Amino acid sequence: MDAQQADRYVAAKWDDEIVPQLVEYIRIPNKSPMFDADWAAHGYMDDAVELMVAWARRQPIPGMQVEVVRLEGRTPLIFIEIPAAHGGRDDDCVLLYGHLDKQPEMTGWDDDLGPWTPVLRQDRLYGRGGADDGYAIFGSLASILALHEQQLPHARCVVLIEACEESGSYDLPAYVDHLAARIGQPSLVVCLDSGCGNYDQLWCTTSLRGLAGGNLTVQVLEEGVHSGDASGVVPSSFRILRDLLSRIEDEDSGRILLDGLHAPIPDGRVAQAARAAEVLGSAVFDKFPLLPGMRPMNDDLAELVLNRTWRPALSVTGVGGIPPLDSAGNVLRPHSAVKLSLRLPPTVDGKRAGELLHEALTRDPPYGAKVTLALEKAATGWNAPAMSPWLERAIDEASRAFYGQPAMYMGEGGSIPFMGMLGEKFPAAQFMITGVLGPHSNAHGPNEFLHIPMGKRVTASVARVIAEHHLASERGETTGSAVAPDSGQRHGDHGCC
Repeated sequence: MDAQQADRYVAAKWDDEIVPQLVEYIRIPNKSPMFDADWAAHGYMDDAVELMVAWARRQPIPGMQVEVVRLEGRTPLIFIEIPAAHGGRDDDCVLLYGHLDKQPEMTGWDDDLGPWTPVLRQDRLYGRGGADDGYAIFGSLASILALHEQQLPHARCVVLIEACEESGSYDLPAYVDHLAARIGQPSLVVCLDSGCGNYDQLWCTTSLRGLAGGNLTVQVLEEGVHSGDASGVVPSSFRILRDLLSRIEDEDSGRILLDGLHAPIPDGRVAQAARAAEVLGSAVFDKFPLLPGMRPMNDDLAELVLNRTWRPALSVTGVGGIPPLDSAGNVLRPHSAVKLSLRLPPTVDGKRAGELLHEALTRDPPYGAKVTLALEKAATGWNAPAMSPWLERAIDEASRAFYGQPAMYMGEGGSIPFMGMLGEKFPAAQFMITGVLGPHSNAHGPNEFLHIPMGKRVTASVARVIAEHHLASERGETTGSAVAPDSGQRHGDHGCC
């Protein structure tokens, strides 16, 4: 590959087509089903699908088939098949993945920004979903187009863009089973839904945390009563809820107290965290908009990386039964409720974690209060298999070609349910998990943005890796067992991406 030619082609494609398409995509409030129960009736998901499919069908990729697959009662899925080209192999396959559904609005946007208001400011495109993960279909096809522009060979490619990822990808297994014969057996999986430690080099994700959570409700009364009359007699539902949360989290340190929610951290991942901390420095924590005087939970940067990627952590992401301040009377409320988001180490079983959480919170309720936990998510994380030497070389060469810096590897604190599913279905596949969500990009939160230069470089890097995949396939390196850089560990503990 001529790296300079690829860089110019991809940059022009982004400037002329992809950014304008993402501007229109951001305007569509196609929230994931968990946040819009009437998504089908509202039609926004179909609008987003139509925008992406129309653009995809205009792309000059010979033999490409673009299809919207719909299973009854499920969100739609964009399925794209691209035959091998320029001497590539049709008996091998590269699978590229992304999603098009979005998180809800969230409060706190700057006055001149908003979730459905695209704003292009220098190198940043603000608005919900551009980086998470609207760019994925555009970046995937632009990568393949960059290969065609230089007449470089590539294997058969399949692009999957789902519409349920932000709700836990619960529709995706049905589609993967439905399309199994057409997908085949990919030897390389490229996921464009992850993050980056900085915008200066290519980052690949080595692990993803799992997730267990749902709505915890504590009810003490049939209706609210005068607080002066009842307080001291009727226990506060909020105090009981606070007491229950102390069963699973140390309120001083934030450490999760249930042993079954922890997992051993592989030596290779500890070493990766140390290298990432060395490269990032204070960016490990100052990428977050901390208030003046706030400090992170640990002074050791490597420990902060491990906290974010390999240790369980609890967040309360919503409340119920509590009126806003300006309408809160002197009432002892009948119930308190919170939405819990418990991040899990990559190797902890999500279903079992949900069971442990339920048992700990609902057993022996204080004062006989009515305590319920409605689990919404119980997803297992993902730990990358050992990396083949060809992929390690290809990723590093891509980073040096398009960034001038070596590639970096680090776990991510979020979840991509599809990765665990693919790891089980395609145990021989190699994984390149990367993305554009870097410092201050604030996915899911206010002022979310896409860093456009990073999008361009990731796109070019994927093209380079797909080209190298063909060469490795010709050498017979894309089949068989991967070689782990260290020995003595199980379950691919030391591999990257």
